[in-house]
Amino acid sequence: MSGKYPFEDFAKIDFRVGRIIQAETVPGAKKLVKLKIDIGGTISQSVAGLGGNYKPEDLISKQVVVVTNLQPKKMFGLDSEVMLLAAVDDSNVSLVKPDRDMALGSKVT
Repeated sequence: MSGKYPFEDFAKIDFRVGRIIQAETVPGAKKLVKLKIDIGGTISQSVAGLGGNYKPEDLISKQVVVVTNLQPKKMFGLDSEVMLLAAVDDSNVSLVKPDRDMALGSKVT
């Protein structure tokens, strides 16, 4: 684990609940999936390395937790506007998601 950060730094991160409304593989990429995520009326794009653990069609309609206030990042020429949270170990990726349906755009604290 890395160093400790002041709580004020953590509090700047905007975590929200979203729902994946579209998912497709990224041509030429082994594991990247392009996602459209509804975050309470705002549709944002994410490019995530989920292809080794999820089929794109299985991601549709899943609620997820995303970080909404990071600078966009280019991946395979695509803008990734939000970042999905996931647990990762040596061979698995598991999306972080609410344990019950929540209103889209709900703040995660």
